[in-house]
Amino acid sequence: MKTAMPSGRRAHSRLEMSLLFLPTSLWLFLFIVVPLVMFFIYSFWTVKDEFIVKGFSLANYIRFFTNGVYPELLWRTFVLALGVSVITFAMGYPLALFISRKSGRTRSILYMAVLIPLLTSYIVRIYAMRLILGSNGLINNLLMMVGLIHEPLPFLLFNLFSIFLTLCVILAPFMVMPIFSSLEKIPRSLVEASRDLGASEFETFWRVIFPLSLPGVIAGFMFIFILTLGDFLTPILVGGTQGMTFGKIIQMNFGIAYDWPFGSSLSVLLLILSLLIVLISSRFGALREI
Repeated sequence: MKTAMPSGRRAHSRLEMSLLFLPTSLWLFLFIVVPLVMFFIYSFWTVKDEFIVKGFSLANYIRFFTNGVYPELLWRTFVLALGVSVITFAMGYPLALFISRKSGRTRSILYMAVLIPLLTSYIVRIYAMRLILGSNGLINNLLMMVGLIHEPLPFLLFNLFSIFLTLCVILAPFMVMPIFSSLEKIPRSLVEASRDLGASEFETFWRVIFPLSLPGVIAGFMFIFILTLGDFLTPILVGGTQGMTFGKIIQMNFGIAYDWPFGSSLSVLLLILSLLIVLISSRFGALREI
């Protein structure tokens, strides 16, 4: 028979747990909550004669909605993020499924091969793609070597296509990992039961494996989509003047233009969009579990 814990001991236990999480809570508050609040406050300020005017104003948000360039740029970045998510899913799901069907050391080696690129710097991976796509890069050199082209292809770098291709390559592990985690948790008995009942390999995959792996698919989509929405390093390094994205505009307002209030308002709008994506993904995942 279990005895109830004394109230004094329960209070002491709660105090210990609170003290245990206090450093983490302070860290999150100082470096996540406070900067977000500052962004929100800055978004209502304005810039006049290169000085920030600390007064409440909706001018930055009005500027966004009345200037067709910014909503169009946000929509183009949205489509880019959606395209990167779809392509990384098309590449990542078969790879994750292939790895999950292996066992022992082979599975570990293949999974580590997916993780190894993440151990290198994000900038290094972007520069690696720049070397591959450049005029003197691997792709152009190989095509000229076999005689398919006589001069470098100009469209491989410094445009929206190069941003899309680079993001697909460097963000692919973020799609593979959650899908693999979901596939790994599927009980082997369910798959064997489906086969015992006469289901083909495709029917087993479509009716058993894929539905049970959807939480990983949703998590992968969310990771890729949000990372692509806010990315500004890739457009800077491989996009050039033709590869303008919403993240790059935000970076330019904080850097070259020195318009922190407008950059903050764009950041707030991007944050709201990202939160909506997270809520929709969570809602869709909850519906799948019903």
